[in-house]
Amino acid sequence: MMRPKMLKLRRLILFIAGMVLASPCIRAETGLGIDEAGLGFADAARMSVETSEELRNEYMARNLREGAWAWGVRAYLPRFSISASEDDRVSDIGADSFLKNYSVSVDQLLWDGGRLSLSRKMEKAELDFTGSKLKQMAQDIAEAAVSGYRDVLQGRSVLEIRQKTRESLDEQLRILRREAELGLARQSELVDAEITVALADLEILSLSMDLEDAEWNLAEKLGLRKLPLLSERIDTDRKPALPPSATAQSLAVSRNIDLASLRYSVARRQAELRAASLSWIPSLHLTGSFALSGRQYPLSRYSWSVGLSVDFVSPWISGNMGASAGRDPPYDRNARLQQTVTPAPDPGAAFSVKSAELALAYERSRYETASREILNAADRGVKKCRLLDKKRTLAQEALELEGERYRLSELKLSLGEITRIDLMDARLDYAKREADLVDAAAALLKAERELERLLDLRPGELSTLAEMDGGSI
Repeated sequence: MMRPKMLKLRRLILFIAGMVLASPCIRAETGLGIDEAGLGFADAARMSVETSEELRNEYMARNLREGAWAWGVRAYLPRFSISASEDDRVSDIGADSFLKNYSVSVDQLLWDGGRLSLSRKMEKAELDFTGSKLKQMAQDIAEAAVSGYRDVLQGRSVLEIRQKTRESLDEQLRILRREAELGLARQSELVDAEITVALADLEILSLSMDLEDAEWNLAEKLGLRKLPLLSERIDTDRKPALPPSATAQSLAVSRNIDLASLRYSVARRQAELRAASLSWIPSLHLTGSFALSGRQYPLSRYSWSVGLSVDFVSPWISGNMGASAGRDPPYDRNARLQQTVTPAPDPGAAFSVKSAELALAYERSRYETASREILNAADRGVKKCRLLDKKRTLAQEALELEGERYRLSELKLSLGEITRIDLMDARLDYAKREADLVDAAAALLKAERELERLLDLRPGELSTLAEMDGGSI
């Protein structure tokens, strides 16, 4: 008696273990492991950014450039060079010569008027500008996923409306066929009703194909083979919470990605102007060398020298001056003075400062123009959401009136004032009003998301901002 029970217990344990081991595979295949509550707008935006290969490669490239910039601090440190040579000379007449020489030299930048630091600041500004562009790219990818999510919701809602309408039309067609059999309806009415139902079937088929494409596109953006449960819905009764226009404008100026990119661009132009203004300032270097030489090992002679060099570059004159002194023990001392001058190396560079000033003025004007446009866009975005909410309310009222009209049509049909074809047309009109209400609610969702993107907010944070600010329409 115990053996069958043990076998059953063993099978149960194996079954549970198999389900536990297989559950990650099931979640990976269907995407249901994302969240038991379903996939929301914010989840879709996050997943689309995480699965973008192009964005990942761009971020990796930027990280490499940032690492190279960090190693650029090496420019502040001394530069060493080591050289070794052996000069063997065999003479048929005189004495042979075998010389060996090893030397170490150092060059340390002492002062360049801040050009090196400014150059690094320009490189950092370029990296920051690239970072803002990558953020904008990530925002575009996330917005595409949210837009695809919204299209799926809208497609499902409209398809559900049409399917319910089709059921109602099918019921009316069944009744009309029975009436035609009893001689209470004309054959032409039956044909018209069948055509109406067939057209409804065609519309449902078209909507189903569009919805399948939308779901496939959304799954592809999210990196999934199959869409998981979607937690969001198009709520036609939802009244949006919006912040005041002043709050939206203030947040847009401080957080908008386009404005941030322009600020980086202005900072970069300022650095370029400063670099052009400081280009004529000479740079001062400390130089030194130490050498060992001799005919054979161990090398018995040594020498050293230290010096200063000044390099200058301008459109009209460039060159360098250097002075050094040292010793060649045990008896010799050395000193050297060297000058090199090149007249008018690049006269066209004299306009670099003016060119940099014009570029800076242009970037500032772009920033000011963009700031005004962003302020206006934030104000228009809030007003647009309010207007679209009014449109949603009107569409809701129109649907209620259409429902009253449909109920009157049913009453008129019972009184014999209209035909069943007229009732089917009234049902189609009601379905059209339902679809119009869904379109109005979807348009409101789209406008809210556009405003969130303008303010650099994640999906759904607009209502949170309104609650924090105490503003609502």
